[in-house]
Amino acid sequence: MAKAAKTTFRCAECGWTTLKWVGRCGECQAWGTVEEVGAAAPGGIAPAKVSSPARPIAEIDVETAHAVPSGLDELDRVLGGGLVPGGVLLLAGEPGVGKSTLLLEVAALCADSAPVLYVTGEESAGQVRLRAERLGALAPKLYLAAETSIASLISHVDDVAPRLLIVDSVQTMSAPDVPGVPGGVTQVREVAGALIRLAKERGIATVLVGHVTKDGSIAGPRMLEHLVDVVLQFEGDRHSRLRMLRSVKNRYGPTDEIGCFELTDSGIIGLPDPSGLFLTRRNEPVPGTCVTVTVEGRRPLIAEVQALVAPTALPQPRRATSGLDHARVAMLMAVLERRAQLKIGASDVYASTVGGVRLQEPSVDLALALALASSHADLALPRGLVALGEVGLAGDVRAVSGVQRRLIEAQRLGFTTALVPEYSEEPVEGIEAVGVADLGEALRIALPARRRQRGTRDD
Repeated sequence: MAKAAKTTFRCAECGWTTLKWVGRCGECQAWGTVEEVGAAAPGGIAPAKVSSPARPIAEIDVETAHAVPSGLDELDRVLGGGLVPGGVLLLAGEPGVGKSTLLLEVAALCADSAPVLYVTGEESAGQVRLRAERLGALAPKLYLAAETSIASLISHVDDVAPRLLIVDSVQTMSAPDVPGVPGGVTQVREVAGALIRLAKERGIATVLVGHVTKDGSIAGPRMLEHLVDVVLQFEGDRHSRLRMLRSVKNRYGPTDEIGCFELTDSGIIGLPDPSGLFLTRRNEPVPGTCVTVTVEGRRPLIAEVQALVAPTALPQPRRATSGLDHARVAMLMAVLERRAQLKIGASDVYASTVGGVRLQEPSVDLALALALASSHADLALPRGLVALGEVGLAGDVRAVSGVQRRLIEAQRLGFTTALVPEYSEEPVEGIEAVGVADLGEALRIALPARRRQRGTRDD
C-alpha cells in the first residue's frame, strides 16, 4: 500500500515548517502563526496560458510606470516623485499620529484631477466627512465608503473607477469564505493579496493603512511588507506638532529620504524647512544648551540639545532623558568624568531635545557633551557655535559623514563657528570649521572661562 501523504504546518511569518502543530514558531518565535498547509501534491506543475508574451526589455512601455505628483511636496519627496499607477503603498504608524489626516489631505488634492475612492473600515462615513470639512477636503471627485468586506470594496471600485484607492485600514477588512477574524494573519494576507491584484490589473494607485504593534512593527504577517511596493512609516510624538514620514522600502525611489510635516488644527502642512522647530529663540545664550546638525535621510536638520546638571541630596541621583538615547547619555557622562575630570556623577542630570525630535545619530555626542559641561560650569557656549562629532570612550572625537553638507545648513541659518572632527573637505564660506581631536580640546575652545576658573581655584 502506498503511504499516505503527511500533513505539514508552516509559519506564516518566516516559512518555517514542522510535521505537527505548535503554538509558537521554532524559527522566529512568533505566537499563533503556524498553520496547516496540507499534504503535498505529487508531480510537477503543468504549464498554463500566459497573461502577456515576453518581450525584449527595450520594448517595454514605461509610460504607465511614471510617478504622478500627489500635490503634497513632502510626500512626493519621500516617494521619489509621486504615486505610481498600479503601485501599492503601505502606510504604518502609531494610533493618533495623523495617518488618516494625511491621507485625507492627499485624497482631496488628487481628486482635483481624477476620481479618488476612500474606503474606511474604522470610522463611519459621517465621521470622516466631518474631518474632511474641518480640513477643507470636500472635493467633488472624492468618493467615500464605509466597508469592512473586500468583496464590497471591489464593487465600489467597479462603480467609481478611481485613479487612487485608499483603504483605512487593511486590518479591518475581511475576505469572505476565508477562516480567521479580521486583522488575523490569514485574513490580512488574503485581503492584501486581493488588493494588490486589483491595483496591478487596473492600474490603480493604492494606499493601505497598517496598524503597528506595541514594539513599533507593522501588525500582520511580514509577507505583507514584501508584497507591497512602498512601505512608509509615519512617526511623531503626540505631544509635539512635528511628524516625520520615513521610507522603509521603495521600489520606485530612494529609501533614505524623509518628509517633515506639522500637524495643526486645520490639517497637516508640509515643512520644507523644519529646522526652526528644533531651535529655541532667545536673546542671550543660556548655559546647558548646544546646537548640532543631524542628518535624517538626505536632509540635514539643525537641532538643539539641552542639559541640566543640578546638585542633589538624594543618595541615588536622578537621570532623565527625552529625545535622546539614555544609554548614550550615561556613556558620555562617564567619559566626561573620566577624561575631562567633570565631577557630575553625584548630580542630577537631565537631557532633552527641543521640538520633540529624536536624535539617535552618534554625531550628536559632541554637542551633548558640551551641553553637559556648560551646565556643570554654569557657563554659556559662544553665540553662533554648532558642534558635531562622535565621542569615543577614550575621549577622542571621531569623524562623521556629510560634514560639508551639515556645515552648509548651519551657515544658511546664521551660525559662524563649528567644532568638528578632523575636517579635510573643502571649507564652507561664511562659517569657520575648527577641528578638534579629543573632548578636552573641544572643552578648552568652547568654554575657555571654565579653564581659567579651574586654574584660579587650583592656585
